[in-house]
Amino acid sequence: MTFLLLLLIAALVVLFAVKDLRMKFITQPVFAFFKRVLPPLSDTEREAMEAGDVWWEGELFRGKPNWETLHAYGKPTLSAEEKEFLDNQVMTALSMIDDFDIVHNRKDLPPELWDYFKKEGFFALIIPKKYGGKAFSAYANSTIVAKLASRSVSAAVTVMVPNSLGPGELLTHYGTKEQKERWLPALANGDEIPCFALTGPEAGSDAGAIPDVGVVKKGEFNGEEVLGIELTWDKRYITLAPVATVLGLAFQMKDPDGLLGDKKHIGITCALIPTSHPGVEIGNRHNPLNMAFMNGTTRGGKVFIPLDWIIGGPQYAGKGWRMLVECLSAGRGISLPALATASGHVTTKTTTAYSYVRKQFGMSIGHFEGVQEALARIIGNTYQLEAARRLTTTGIDLKVKPSVVTAIAKYHMTEMGRAVMDDAMDIQSGKGIQLGPKNYLGHAYMANPISITVEGANILTRSLMIFGQGATRCHPYVLAEMETAGMEDIDAALERFDDLLLGHMGYATRNAFASLFSALTGSRFAQSPVSGDTKRYYQHMGRMSAALAIMTDMAMLILGGELKRREMLSARLGDVLSELYLASATLKLFEDNGRQHDDLPTVHYVMQTRLMKAAKALEDALRNFPLRPVGWLLRALVFPLGNHFNGPSDKLSTQVVEAMLKPGPARDRLTFLCPSFDGDKGGIAEVEEAFLAQYECRSIYKKLRGAQKEGKLKGKGITAVLLSQAVEQGVITQDEHDKLLEADKLRLAAINVDEFSAL
Repeated sequence: MTFLLLLLIAALVVLFAVKDLRMKFITQPVFAFFKRVLPPLSDTEREAMEAGDVWWEGELFRGKPNWETLHAYGKPTLSAEEKEFLDNQVMTALSMIDDFDIVHNRKDLPPELWDYFKKEGFFALIIPKKYGGKAFSAYANSTIVAKLASRSVSAAVTVMVPNSLGPGELLTHYGTKEQKERWLPALANGDEIPCFALTGPEAGSDAGAIPDVGVVKKGEFNGEEVLGIELTWDKRYITLAPVATVLGLAFQMKDPDGLLGDKKHIGITCALIPTSHPGVEIGNRHNPLNMAFMNGTTRGGKVFIPLDWIIGGPQYAGKGWRMLVECLSAGRGISLPALATASGHVTTKTTTAYSYVRKQFGMSIGHFEGVQEALARIIGNTYQLEAARRLTTTGIDLKVKPSVVTAIAKYHMTEMGRAVMDDAMDIQSGKGIQLGPKNYLGHAYMANPISITVEGANILTRSLMIFGQGATRCHPYVLAEMETAGMEDIDAALERFDDLLLGHMGYATRNAFASLFSALTGSRFAQSPVSGDTKRYYQHMGRMSAALAIMTDMAMLILGGELKRREMLSARLGDVLSELYLASATLKLFEDNGRQHDDLPTVHYVMQTRLMKAAKALEDALRNFPLRPVGWLLRALVFPLGNHFNGPSDKLSTQVVEAMLKPGPARDRLTFLCPSFDGDKGGIAEVEEAFLAQYECRSIYKKLRGAQKEGKLKGKGITAVLLSQAVEQGVITQDEHDKLLEADKLRLAAINVDEFSAL
């Protein structure tokens, strides 16, 4: 038996070692199989693959992350100019915002705020300085939008759109010299207001299916016959369209008469058109969940424009989809995550404060375990949001175009933004429900589905984009193998495929053994760049990375092109990658902040949540793997001893909350995007002031409760009568009595809601 086994091993060694034998019996059959199951790529998919860059997600996908690479990315910081803008212009803008008036009375920003945004360069954050812009970093851009969103979603969206996907960004990256000189200074100083029209009734998340058409033909422009484009379009959901002076337009460009060459269908193209141009129609305004930012329609029928209105000039005809994909990182990686992170900072600041000052049964509701469970989720999600915001903007500021990372950020951060709002509304209940000037949750709660829907609907982002692009782009061999399968020279293709196949087999074998070994040893021998409290998290993430790599290989091998249609399976595998990315961001934020000890309960909570969710996604994928015997084999490699990632304990949840029910640096680090300032009209300053006053009185309350227990004071609760008794009995001083009365006055103002006369 031993001899036969040795003989088999020797035969396999010879089979792989002798190239002619390997080519005939292994490489050629596998190559034929690979070509047969190869997932077909559409033109838009191929352009999306080529447009994005692979960044940190590539390390996570390959089974053995290099943690030193993560730590070497650096800590995002603000320049002196950016900090000054935040400390002055942004704070001034916040003092001008009355969101209740904006949403319920004006249905628009007040004229003085519009003028201030224009004059101070809020619409020029990404425009180069040579054209009058700010040229701020992605991190600064995100911070500005988030701080505005802490007081008004409508104001934040108004600012973020010109600094996101649109004419300013497209011109900066692709515009001709003439286009940049014509438009960028005017956009920077607010003389021109841009919008970008991409979405239409029949093309939403599938933006590649744009039905709007531009036909190349000759026409009259400025009294002369020129070669141009006759455009017909119908767009909706276009933010700033009702007030825009310049329209960025995406359309399918066609040349049926061959005026530009042999290609009849040129492809998606982007052009820049003044809204005053004949035939351009700015239609009616939409009402996006009652928010006041401008959003509406634009249409045009047989509108003629010259060729040089194409962004980048005629040479960029047909390159619009790639341009859009490369620039989508602003919306997906900066703007929408900034709104979500602002939701976290606002809910953490106000809900910790409110749950401290709101009392039931003689006790702050923040000490009830049921409330603490939801409050711990708010705090944990906020730490995660801030961590992901920083790591994602770091990638963008490094001038990479991490399309998979920004898809992860868009989906998971907007969903967390929704989750923190749901939990905050549950805790603050009537305070969040009754709309009025004092309500700081209602408008953001109402606006949450907007972020979920735009820049690619979340369902499709999760089920198609994250894993669909990630599996191909991040895998060290698959994209090269797909390119090889498309080569016309079969002999050259086989030679290249043979090299790739050997590497791929070694890669898969290593990941299989790494997954099994880590599972059997509890990841104790896996690499970690640090020691101490977070060491085990790095080790467990290495195990998850290896498990994801081997499961991805098997899924692609078994399903091939069918994997694109198995959206539930691919979404779960994408969830594993996403959880690893979010966990990486959390660990990096902890390191960037100097490993603050008072952050540790929250870091433990977040990391245990991320690992639990990653393991559950793996388990669900295994349970639903289409070929059951393969699923059983994979389970033996991934969870040979079962899934023991159970998430945070109740004790840890309580520790997280108790650490945040007091003022201090840890709370400040999770609420700085929701600043306090004089003249705050939105109720946040009111509840924060009450919280600080109540906290300052905690030792006095302790005296009163002690006296009640000893029988020195009669009655339950803290009433005016009891306070008078306490002074008479010498339990507290008159100054302490007055301090308590003032604190209670602030507490009542904070928990009360707005009232209106009957209509």
